[in-house]
Amino acid sequence: MKHNRTRRWMLLGLIAIIGWTLAGCSGSSSPSGGADGSGSSAGGNQTASVGDSVDYKIVGIDAGAGIMQSTEKALQEYGLDKWKLIEGSGAAMTAALDKAIKKQEPIIITGWTPHWKFAKYDLKYLEDPKGVYGGDEQIHTIARTGLKEDDPNAHKVLDQFEWTADDMAQVMVAVHDGKNPEEAAKEWVDANADKVDKWIEGAQPADGKKLKLGYVAWDSEIASTNVIAYVLQEKLGYKVDLLQVEAGPMWTGVANGDVDAIVAAWLPTTHKDYYDKFKDQIDDLGPNLNGTKIGLVVPAYMDINSIEDLK
Repeated sequence: MKHNRTRRWMLLGLIAIIGWTLAGCSGSSSPSGGADGSGSSAGGNQTASVGDSVDYKIVGIDAGAGIMQSTEKALQEYGLDKWKLIEGSGAAMTAALDKAIKKQEPIIITGWTPHWKFAKYDLKYLEDPKGVYGGDEQIHTIARTGLKEDDPNAHKVLDQFEWTADDMAQVMVAVHDGKNPEEAAKEWVDANADKVDKWIEGAQPADGKKLKLGYVAWDSEIASTNVIAYVLQEKLGYKVDLLQVEAGPMWTGVANGDVDAIVAAWLPTTHKDYYDKFKDQIDDLGPNLNGTKIGLVVPAYMDINSIEDLK
């Protein structure tokens, strides 16, 4: 009897050991993290690739912007066949960025400096080892042919207009924080009298003469155009008409004389196609701001540093 009881306990123990072994095997994973070697787990805790995490989408702006053309080229140069560039607007892009950052989610956008988003968020450019986006850019002042002869006064001020990325950022942040562009421009001009005096040096009162300035609805161009318009109006007495259009019509307007000038020409990359097309029909007054940059931008918390990491 004692012998049978012992055998019964040994049998039960053996069954328990086999059960524990089978349970351990079923709960173990392959070296790659999943039973099928795919890296997935039952809990869905797979670390997604950068592409998977953003659905292989780059959030862009309006289709006519040079940065969009450069980004399409970057997708080709880096072999990013699965990726899509999403057209939209500057406002839609920054709204998507804000939403993602509030949730600490990944996002990739087309970005440029100066822009208020770099003051508000901790962002970084992805390295561009192939140089698709070029180096630093400049923002040029472009006048219509004949403006110097028709209105040397306005031409002089536009030619002498020059400020820094930090100057522009102050106006952009003020507008983003709720001030209307005219109010933000006035505040900056009032606080920077010495700089403004250099712009209008040698210029004479205009006595209500009309001047038309074109610009694109980018935060940077809203800032610069409103600042120079305020100076021309309040310091010299011009009646300035501001015309907001897309990049193509803006350049066309200067080339055919419908617009007197723009202070919004990003060169040599962003507006290269327009410059090449109209360079013989315009008067390039040179840069009014140095040290701008364009490229792909991500929140600093994303563990990615180069466009090559998107492959």
